[in-house]
Amino acid sequence: MLKGLAITPPILGRITIGKVVENNGKRLPQKDDQFTLTSQLQTQEGWIRHPLDEQLRSEQEGKLRRLPIRLLFNDPDLNLRAEYALFDRQTARPLCVGDGEQCKRRTRDGMETLDCPSPDGCPLAQGGACKPYGRLNVLIGDDDPLGSFIFRTTGFNSIRTLAARLAYFKAISGNRLACLPLELRLRGKSTRQSRGTAIFYVDITLREGWTLEETLSEAQRLDGERQQSGFDQKALDRAAKAGFANGAFEDSAEESAEVVEEFYPDAPEHPPGGQDANAPLTLADKLQAKSQQQGKSQQQGKVESADQEDSHLKAASPAPATGNSQQSQPRQAKRV
Repeated sequence: MLKGLAITPPILGRITIGKVVENNGKRLPQKDDQFTLTSQLQTQEGWIRHPLDEQLRSEQEGKLRRLPIRLLFNDPDLNLRAEYALFDRQTARPLCVGDGEQCKRRTRDGMETLDCPSPDGCPLAQGGACKPYGRLNVLIGDDDPLGSFIFRTTGFNSIRTLAARLAYFKAISGNRLACLPLELRLRGKSTRQSRGTAIFYVDITLREGWTLEETLSEAQRLDGERQQSGFDQKALDRAAKAGFANGAFEDSAEESAEVVEEFYPDAPEHPPGGQDANAPLTLADKLQAKSQQQGKSQQQGKVESADQEDSHLKAASPAPATGNSQQSQPRQAKRV
């Protein structure tokens, strides 16, 4: 296995609640109040819809707000990977990824592991540069038992709700999370910050018309059938965990470009005020140059403070008493 390359679940398509549209020469994300299932193919008009999109949409009178899903793994952290992510907006490469305690940061000297104070306490995260970033893999349909659809989000509401639901469903099912028939549902709410505008987020619930008892019974039945047929769920979870850990960053260069386009629509192509010929070309170079500049300014401040303290001591020292006033005046002038 190639080291440094994250091995992620095979992707059949994407789950979105919006799209990227072109307006006045700029590509900007446009929010929606429903799901859209797309394939892996893209044209000039956008992503091509997956055949399941039309099938599921016809069952819900045109508005796709519920998706019948199953999960790949019993471990919630394998189904939903959430982290703080900082992308280089010029090169669309992931630069720093952390969990609130430690982070992996790409620097000139290579990959480094540093402390992660979360975006609220990190000086590099100012201006919304670092955001929570979640990726959820789910199974839709029965065509491919290991091929999944991926949902990406930077919303706190979706990440928090999905993480809680996965942990709860694992607990009540006796660690049979991958056997539960569930549903991905789009919800909306309004907050003071949204000023009355609806904010949509993603939740995982029981399927329409299913009770909790029926869902748990189905999970037990499916788990028993898988064990009899030789399906090793624990080995699948271990293989997925090793694959994710094989690379520092999960997203590839192509996927990172899509993430930056969707989640960083206001990213400038060049830094404000133009770009000097000798200026750093990437965000990693800029951050390192800024750190070095801060170190030099701190050292210079210490030198100036020492000089000021020395001058104050000299000015406060009494002049030596001599009988010749003409010789004392040049010495006093020189001392001053």
